[in-house]
Amino acid sequence: MVQLFIDGGGFMWPILFIFIIGFVFVIERLYHLFKGLSSNEDFAYEVAETVKQSGIDSAKTQCEGAVGPVANLCLSALDRARIGADEAEHALDHSGSIEMASMEKNMTWISLCIATAPMLGFLGTVWGMIQAFNDIKMANDISPAVVAGGISVALLTTAFGLVVAVVLQIFQNAVLYIIDNQIVTLQKSTTALLHAIKDSDKA
Repeated sequence: MVQLFIDGGGFMWPILFIFIIGFVFVIERLYHLFKGLSSNEDFAYEVAETVKQSGIDSAKTQCEGAVGPVANLCLSALDRARIGADEAEHALDHSGSIEMASMEKNMTWISLCIATAPMLGFLGTVWGMIQAFNDIKMANDISPAVVAGGISVALLTTAFGLVVAVVLQIFQNAVLYIIDNQIVTLQKSTTALLHAIKDSDKA
């Protein structure tokens, strides 16, 4: 594998650099998302139950000790719950937009790496073909031995660029799957908490 990388020529290095950059962003997103999973839908139901049983202040204390988008949303709603359920709902809408933007942060950089890797591979292909034709011109011979080097470079850079794009695409889809699940969890959590706040207003 190392020898194939070396045989691919100079374009293999920028493709490798793109892969490392994309992979770093993937790891950063996965770390951020998995850290946020510590507070999930069950946590929101527990907070809602605390609102019903012990009041808003106790529920706020419970949220302040938790980490993640669900805990952040619950805390923002409870901060405004004293004013009324409508204010709490507005706070949830605003905080929900911020949390979704936070979850999707840096995804554009991963997409850029996915798009750039095969383009660099194709550029290496073009360069390899130019090299092959130059070799033919210099040798004044079209035998396979003359053009094999340039064609090899062309094929290796294309293959490596596509492999990098495929691997990063798989990771990106995994990250997007987690984000989609988190969004559903946020929606269920906010609904449960809002019902609890409205019930406490009526009490």
